[in-house]
This record gives sequence, C-alpha cells and structure tokens, in this order.
Amino acid sequence: MTSGVVGRFAPSPTGAMHLGNARTALLAWLHSRAHGGRHLLRFEDLDTGRVRDWAYDVTRADLEWLGLDWDEEVIQSRRLDLYLAAAERLDTYACTCTRREVQAAIQDSAGAPHGAEPVYPGTCRTGSLHPERPAALRWRVPDEVVCARDEWRGETLCQHLPTQVGDLVLRRNDGVFAYHLAVVVDDAASGVTDVLRGEDLWTATPRQVALQRALGLPTPRYWHVPLMLDFRGERLAKRGGAPPVQALREAGDPPGRVLSELARSLGWSVPDEVSAPELLPLWRAELGRAELGA
Repeated sequence: MTSGVVGRFAPSPTGAMHLGNARTALLAWLHSRAHGGRHLLRFEDLDTGRVRDWAYDVTRADLEWLGLDWDEEVIQSRRLDLYLAAAERLDTYACTCTRREVQAAIQDSAGAPHGAEPVYPGTCRTGSLHPERPAALRWRVPDEVVCARDEWRGETLCQHLPTQVGDLVLRRNDGVFAYHLAVVVDDAASGVTDVLRGEDLWTATPRQVALQRALGLPTPRYWHVPLMLDFRGERLAKRGGAPPVQALREAGDPPGRVLSELARSLGWSVPDEVSAPELLPLWRAELGRAELGA
C-alpha cells in the first residue's frame, strides 16, 4: 500500500448524519487506515444559513460511536482568509445576474450548450448589467479541456470548461464562498492525497482539477463510491427523511450491528456485528480489484 496517504471525511453540519453519510464516513476511514495514513474530519459549514449548531457535536458523537476516529479537525468557517486569498489569485469578474436571468439567457442563446446542467453564458463577462445589485464573483475559466480520473471506476472524465462548465461562482452575492473553491483550498492546505466521496460529485471533479491547476495546487487521487439508496431506489438524504444515526445510537442499537449493515449494503459478507478495524481486509480487497480494473 502507498505510504503518506491523507484522507478526509467532510460532512456539512446541517443536521444529523444519516446512514448514507455514515457509509461514506466508514469507507473514507477505511481508505485512510488501510494505507496506514492520516484521517481528517472537516466540517463544511460555509452556508451558515443552513448550519445547525448542535450538528457538530452530534456528528462527532456518531463517528466516535461507530469507532471512526480522526487525527485532525478542520472547520471551514474559520478559514475564510484562505479562500479570499485564493480567489484573488484568479481571473475573476463581478456578476449580478439572478438565477432566473441566467436561465433566460441560456434559453435565448441559440449557441448555448444544453448538457446535464445549465452553463452560465457569460452575460457579465464584459461588465455587470446591474451594478446597483450585490455581486457574485465568477472565475473566468480558461479555454481548456480538463480531465479527472476516478480510481474507483477506473474512468477518466474530460470537460471543456467554457462550454460544459462555464464561469464558476467562487463567492455568492451574499458573501459565501463556493464549495468548489473551498474544498480545493482545504485539501491542499491539509495535504490531502486521497479523496473518497459519493459518486454524485464525480461530474464536478474536472472543475476542481481546473481550479487546482490555476492555483498551482496538487491534485489528489479521487474515489467516488456508490450512494446508499432507500427502498424506492433513491439516494438517502437528510431532506428526504433518511433515518439519522443519532436515533440508532440513542435507542441503544449496537454500533457493530450498524457497521455490519453498512458493510452488507456493499455486498460484503460479514457477521451480524463487526468493528471498523475488522473491515479493513475487505476494503483492501476492494482496492486490489479497483487497481486491477475488475
């Protein structure tokens, strides 16, 4: 196994962790520890309007209950100066477009791309149309194709930045720094080498690689794992009422049983109760299959 690995689990403290969050937390921990590496806990709390103060301690308690430790804790809302310094190094411009205006501009542009997500057509690139409004800060993306590799899938995804991504918002018009900028800066500042996260973020990875290149930051290895689904086949989510780990913990459920169910959801054959360290050989086997492209 590779030495010097630094991994992380990065929850948003907007509520209690559900089982899907817990499975990602488990896999991220297994990945770090299987390599004998360091593991970080990072609270992504920039969107303060959605943050719940109690969620920090509940998340810590849930992770400790499951036996998932960490070597360092990072809180994004205490690192705003790092994000500002990074944004100031990029080619940016003020944007006062509302979401509705962006959508209208996309519809009105005959040459606008129509992919999986709307692409900002550059309305404010040459100057703000409404200077009296509060402005977001957008990055003028270079005319490049940027590729990212996913180690779990063994796939490479390439995107042409102007037509498939568009000029990224780095700071919203309410002053909140954007997720993509913050995670790129944080991963580099913490020396993160391996990012294991849900597959819903896979298509956003090339834009993060683009930001890393523009800022002269290293690109970690990425592992995008399948999301945990509910009985309807839909991804578990807090807003969808997914059962919180906190409820299981407070009801007296054995943590080993919860870990066993999380492992079985991956197709692993495990006892009815299991500890996190006991799952390390199974994760190492998964790593071996990924490396072989199986």
